[in-house]
Amino acid sequence: MWLRRAFFGWLIPSAFLLPLWLLVGWAVFNAGGWAFLWVLFLAIPGVFVWQLLLTLLVRARGTVRAQRAASWWDVLGFTVWHGLVISLGFFVESWWAPVMVVAIVVGVGLFWLALWQLWSEARPSRVVLHTSEGVAYLPPPQERMGAPDAADREVIVITEKQAPSAD
Repeated sequence: MWLRRAFFGWLIPSAFLLPLWLLVGWAVFNAGGWAFLWVLFLAIPGVFVWQLLLTLLVRARGTVRAQRAASWWDVLGFTVWHGLVISLGFFVESWWAPVMVVAIVVGVGLFWLALWQLWSEARPSRVVLHTSEGVAYLPPPQERMGAPDAADREVIVITEKQAPSAD
């Protein structure tokens, strides 16, 4: 659980630190002028916006907010994507382009994974119950066959008697 909570806490800072790493990596590893343009105009805004979008999709889920922990699928996906983005910051020409393509594909896959998890939780197929022991799921109530309509139900009206005043 501590690892999932750590990823939950890492999501927002990573939106700032990963683009910063790309800029620092460009400076440290002497990537050149074209790489600087790529970093400045595409990578930094792209990674920043994409990470914030993914973070919002993850934090929109009720179980993530209740447990303050990302799911194991989130941990796996963000580990792979962040590893690829960090490796891009080393600017090694022999494998930089394929890693960039894989990072884009994994980032898009992570977006669809986050949407799928959000959609799965948002469906009315289960109810989240917050208990003192944690979170529990309740199945939806089954509709009874032959239940009376609203017009057929008995209505009982109780009127209050007014006590005589002691004036």
